[in-house]
Amino acid sequence: MSTLQLMAESLMKGKANDVKLHVEKALAEGIAPSTILNEGLLSGMSVIGAKFKKNEVYVPEVLIAARAMKAGMAILQPKLVAAGVQAKAIAIIGTVKGDLHDIGKNLVCMMLEGAGFKVVDIGIDVEPQKFVEAAAQHNADIIGVSALLTTTMTNMKAVVTALKASAIASKTKIMVGGAPVTQAYSDEIGADGYAPDAASAADLAKKLCGV
Repeated sequence: MSTLQLMAESLMKGKANDVKLHVEKALAEGIAPSTILNEGLLSGMSVIGAKFKKNEVYVPEVLIAARAMKAGMAILQPKLVAAGVQAKAIAIIGTVKGDLHDIGKNLVCMMLEGAGFKVVDIGIDVEPQKFVEAAAQHNADIIGVSALLTTTMTNMKAVVTALKASAIASKTKIMVGGAPVTQAYSDEIGADGYAPDAASAADLAKKLCGV
């Protein structure tokens, strides 16, 4: 097995220390930082994402794989920056005003990072305008809005309305998700897309951003 294959395998098993060692070894072997990212770390994370979608792995496995990826990224990030490697796209993710749930949001953040996005997590209980301000500030390609309650789900419409009225409306997409949210509701409020789970959210974001 190559160093990159071993890295991906270790990541899927959640072995953070092994992932770090493989990243260091790959760099020492002269492998380009972008290749290490795409064929090592992201390759392992995409397998986890696919398995998660098919219910072959569950939240704990995703969490430990994501932690292992973060360990590898801590070493790789400065090299990527030095090499001028850009993220595929930038995503702003948050939970709507009035909603304090963050597990689903956190999973989406991990899956997006695993798909090569730069993710800016703006937290929970977020005002509609703050989504738009954060997207403008970070030059984001997409906004992801989460809600876990039927009572807070209605606040998603305000985020869509705020984005459509902003100067960044033409370049920034918006997707929604969460337990009570449906495709029909997404269509009704004018969002660009809806995803039923975190792995699907990463696929949808790639499609919407053309990456």
